[in-house]
Amino acid sequence: MKRYFVAADIAASAERVWALVADASSYADWNSTVDRFEGAFALGATVMLYAKAVPNRPFRLKVKAFEPPRRMVLEGGAPLGLFVGTRRLDVIPQGADRSRFEMEEILHGPLAPLLARFIPDQQPAFDAYAADLKRRVERG
Repeated sequence: MKRYFVAADIAASAERVWALVADASSYADWNSTVDRFEGAFALGATVMLYAKAVPNRPFRLKVKAFEPPRRMVLEGGAPLGLFVGTRRLDVIPQGADRSRFEMEEILHGPLAPLLARFIPDQQPAFDAYAADLKRRVERG
């Protein structure tokens, strides 16, 4: 099992942070790791993420949980659960004008120990996502 995690304290309400996190149509505008995004976040929806790190290869993600304005869980991977990436995004209120954003991804499934070795380190992309989000929300 492989795990990535990032957190950021943001000087904005949880509602403002959530509004950006949950707006898939704007991801390429503020998220420096994304080329484009197709679809909209809703429980049970499937979205397509085109990451700059892997050009021309979309990641097909299923929205497994969508709990505005607090949590979203995305999942993608190989058929039959042989290799699965589960990404959790949380927006945690810290007062009227402060919030904490946390994002965690766990790679799991029977083939995870083998396949995870061939996946480039995703921590820099996680760090960039959180920094981009913080910058965009605090800028207004």
